[in-house]
Amino acid sequence: MKKVPFVTKEKIEEIVQEYPTPFHIYDEKGIRANAQALKDAFSWNKGFKEFFAVKATPNPYIINILQEYGCGCDCSSMTELMMAKAVGCQWGDIMFSSNDTPAEEYKYAKEVNAIINLDDITHIDYLENAIGEIPETISCRYNPGGLFKISNDIMDNPGDAKYGMTTEQIFEAFKILKAKGAKEFGIHAFLASNTVTNEYYPMLAKVLFEVAVKLQKETGAHIKFINLSGGIGIPYRPDQEPNDIKVIGEGVRKVYEEVLVPAGMGDVAIYTELGRFMLAPYGGLVTKAIHEKHTHKEYIGVDACAVNLMRPAMYGAYHHITVLGKEDAPCDYTYDVTGSLCENNDKFAIDRQLPKIDKGDYLFIHDAGAHGFAMGYNYNGKLKSSEILLKEDGSYQLIRRAETAKDYFATFDCLPIYNKLIEDAK
Repeated sequence: MKKVPFVTKEKIEEIVQEYPTPFHIYDEKGIRANAQALKDAFSWNKGFKEFFAVKATPNPYIINILQEYGCGCDCSSMTELMMAKAVGCQWGDIMFSSNDTPAEEYKYAKEVNAIINLDDITHIDYLENAIGEIPETISCRYNPGGLFKISNDIMDNPGDAKYGMTTEQIFEAFKILKAKGAKEFGIHAFLASNTVTNEYYPMLAKVLFEVAVKLQKETGAHIKFINLSGGIGIPYRPDQEPNDIKVIGEGVRKVYEEVLVPAGMGDVAIYTELGRFMLAPYGGLVTKAIHEKHTHKEYIGVDACAVNLMRPAMYGAYHHITVLGKEDAPCDYTYDVTGSLCENNDKFAIDRQLPKIDKGDYLFIHDAGAHGFAMGYNYNGKLKSSEILLKEDGSYQLIRRAETAKDYFATFDCLPIYNKLIEDAK
């Protein structure tokens, strides 16, 4: 599959007259089409709801677009809960899936009417002490342990993950929660990350549906929803085939009818909390080539760095790169594409075959719409870049300004040196 940027060189040249590189840019048309496709794929389930993983792309404007398609918010921290409240989420619109959670965050989750998803059986007493009660609607995160396989392929290792309760614990947790006043229950599990196969969700669904049937039978708890969480991935590499959400939805439907319906549980709602699938392909990092270096290797230095997209540095993750305006040129040069951090792993590509890159060329780094800007940080005193929305009509809008030095120094306002620091930052 050829990767084609959703924005042209000409449009980027227009945008940089107002907002200099680097910046993240998002494709409104693609976001909307994908959100509708997900909604259609699970329309067979009356209670279906997507809780967008806010951690993937925490921008209120993006969340507002998704809300138009019935999406809620999956939050994992206080500030994400604050954002969900600010964009107008009501009861049933927020799922709070956190771990190692401070008491004040549970209190705030109750205040904003979030559905709390408990990560561990010991959190039952902790939650009750924090908010003074057990909510009538509650969810538990499940981790069956071992390896998660499709055929003979190992997809991930849940047994090595810090999240969720064991099989024995979740049964005991349901009994305790029911005795403490919980009336409606949910089950949640995340067993594999970034899967590029239509089989993952149906297989995960089968595991959860079978556990749900046993839980309801043995504990008497009414299971209201089953949250399949995330895990549907995207094809970061051009040779990968994308997931087909319609096929995935149909696969889950078949398992639902095979397992839940015969057990009298045909009213169970299906929830998802997709981040990468919802946004990653519809965002890119645009950066400018500003240096070239010829030593033991050929290097292209760009004005972005791992602060703007840390997945390559952190995971060795592959992100495809298009040199804008040279889409059809032969890829007959081998480069390391680097940022300016004082870290040797600050590289967007290593030994990558690309067209000849000249200083001043704009590079479009694909699939940065999720876990891109969100994972940014300020190492080396670097400042986070702006976020821009490419609208359906071809216009563009700033949806987050770039940080300034004044932002970076703002938390020194408790020190006498603060005024000196911001003199040159104004």
